[in-house]
Amino acid sequence: MPHETPLIATMAIGLALACLFGVLAHRLRLPLIAGYLTAGVLIGPFTPGYVADAKIAAQLAEMGVILLMFGVGLHFSVRALLDVRRVAIPGALVQMTVATAAGTGLGWLLGWGIGGGLVFGLALSVASTVVLLRALEEHGVFGTTQGNIAVGWLVVEDLVMVLALVMIPPLAGLLGGRAQPLDAETAEVARLGLGTIGATMLVTFVKVSAFVAIMLLVGQRLIPWVLETIAQTGQRELFRLSVLAIALGVAFAAATVFGVSFALGAFFAGMVMAGSTLSAQAMKDSLPFRDAFAVLFFVSVGMLFNPAVLWEQPFSVMVTVLILLGVKSAAAYGIVLGLGHDKAIARMIAAALAQIGEFSFILIVMAVDLEIVPTEARDLVVAGALVSILVNPLMFRWLEKVGQSVLADAEQGGAVGVTGKDAVKPAQQG
Repeated sequence: MPHETPLIATMAIGLALACLFGVLAHRLRLPLIAGYLTAGVLIGPFTPGYVADAKIAAQLAEMGVILLMFGVGLHFSVRALLDVRRVAIPGALVQMTVATAAGTGLGWLLGWGIGGGLVFGLALSVASTVVLLRALEEHGVFGTTQGNIAVGWLVVEDLVMVLALVMIPPLAGLLGGRAQPLDAETAEVARLGLGTIGATMLVTFVKVSAFVAIMLLVGQRLIPWVLETIAQTGQRELFRLSVLAIALGVAFAAATVFGVSFALGAFFAGMVMAGSTLSAQAMKDSLPFRDAFAVLFFVSVGMLFNPAVLWEQPFSVMVTVLILLGVKSAAAYGIVLGLGHDKAIARMIAAALAQIGEFSFILIVMAVDLEIVPTEARDLVVAGALVSILVNPLMFRWLEKVGQSVLADAEQGGAVGVTGKDAVKPAQQG
């Protein structure tokens, strides 16, 4: 009786279909996210058959966001970013600016206004950390120069998106969405003559700064101490429980006490925990929870997708895909070449970024809830994600062939001489 147990029904059917289509995606050598999104489409309200409970799915998705952001924080490495900062920081910022401008233009053409177009473009400008890391490992370039630049590039994108998730809600009214009601503190500050937007920005900045300061000054000592104390019990079950409790507890406290997003709280919980000597074990033990709820997050995003956008607005879908596969790749390729790296590295970075990420879904769903963009924008993001995720492996395979062809030509040229004329002579003599 699934109607009497919506939570169990949503989780059971969602995970079962995600597993089924995930296996199919793996067999087709596609990222698993494509399978999870497809599972969500099938149990969504826009396709026939069973329809999962949307409210339950939304809460499960929120859990997925918290644990995804916790994982991003655990993986965050200042050292890795600094090693490739000369390429990753300017490259990511310029590429995001170009992609955001292209998305803003499409949003403006569709009548969403500059604010809606800006958020839509920002959602298109970032790539998936999960898809990227798996692609790097599959193609044997993880840990190489190309791989390190790509990872550092995505770290910068993630940091920009964390900031966006904090700042967009208080700016929703300015961006053309539903203005958030002022709390007592903000109302008091607004009376000082700063205006609603100025007061909102100031209070948000103070709250975020206070939360970050407490996490860095207190959490950086308290969280590792809690982990080490529980680890001394020798009970793996308690250690896993403590990791999950810290991730969810800090996220909940961040939202309840400081008024910042669950996402920011979870990110800092992971980042602080990453400084512990037990961070590797925490990462390993939290992985099953993160994977399960991340799957449910992608399933819930798929549920929101209306496939009718594919034939009702083919032009918008094509332009969205063009931004993801063309504009982002071309910008990244040109930036890497302009910073002095060779074409092989530029091609790899361009292919790695020609897809869409977890932050894109988090941001666009939030923007729809705040009425900054219409539901059509969410459909375009999901459609673009599905197409780019399908095409991205093909781009990597094409690059492998190009690289092998270039290498073979170089080896052949080296074997017969340096100049073109010298290279032809032995063949003519033979």
